[in-house]
Amino acid sequence: MASEQAEAIKEHLRHFAGSIDPSTELTELRAIYEEFAALTADPEGVTWTEVDAGGVPAVWADRSGGAHDRVLQYVHGGGYVMGAAEYYRKLTGHLANAVGCRVLNVDYRLAPEHPHPAPVDDSTTAYRWLLERGIEPGHIAIAGDSAGGGLTVTTLLNIRAAGLPMPAAAMPLSPWIDLEGTGDSMITRADRDILVHADQLKGMADAFLQGQDPRDPLAAPLHADLTGLCALYIQVGDDESLLDDSVRLAERARQAGVECRLDVFHEMQHVFQMAAGNMPEADEAIGRLADWVRPQLGLT
Repeated sequence: MASEQAEAIKEHLRHFAGSIDPSTELTELRAIYEEFAALTADPEGVTWTEVDAGGVPAVWADRSGGAHDRVLQYVHGGGYVMGAAEYYRKLTGHLANAVGCRVLNVDYRLAPEHPHPAPVDDSTTAYRWLLERGIEPGHIAIAGDSAGGGLTVTTLLNIRAAGLPMPAAAMPLSPWIDLEGTGDSMITRADRDILVHADQLKGMADAFLQGQDPRDPLAAPLHADLTGLCALYIQVGDDESLLDDSVRLAERARQAGVECRLDVFHEMQHVFQMAAGNMPEADEAIGRLADWVRPQLGLT
């Protein structure tokens, strides 16, 4: 059974979701996203520093005493049309505390002003910048939520295509990898998912693609060959319309010989990790992420 805190946060999400409909102006949508970010409690002992990551704006989250030679690169969610690094300061702070290393929170360009492939280009640029700064690829992991979860995977694909060394690991959270919404859970979880619905996803996909192929693997990694990617750890809520995106990603990864762990959290909503510090299920999930990725990064 979900915790009392989780039930209370569902009510907050219903209010947030009630502010969004297909007619909502994009500028208003982007402002509303701050309500989603408000789910996260303030982490202790973290400092944030804005940085230019090879021409891409980003924010460092540093915990007191954390490792500086290990990095978690984070790409935020928001359907490629909203969200920002600013809204993910607190979440990346919780990740920095849990993992024990720096987090580079990438503020990639958004559609429709900057459609595909702008986000994957920006994320890859940030990764290349880390390498140029002398961070070993085996000391880097990449993570992201929702659209950022899909972007986590497409960044790996772009890294592979560019001939760059693969990072140690990647952690997609509730990843959006199918821009056509063909997963069964789009129907079977539709009445349980408070935040994500098919019509919203279609509008975001159209804005992101601007007429491009919805099956381009660098936009929709459901259709990608995942051979040679680093180890993956996927987390998703069982109440999510996008549940099958995670399930199918895990299946395709394993078929391609990629080490992959999938955790499905009972009664949890889309990107429930955003409630870190305010909900025990979110804290447990972040603890699992840290326990899994620390050995991958060589952290004890």
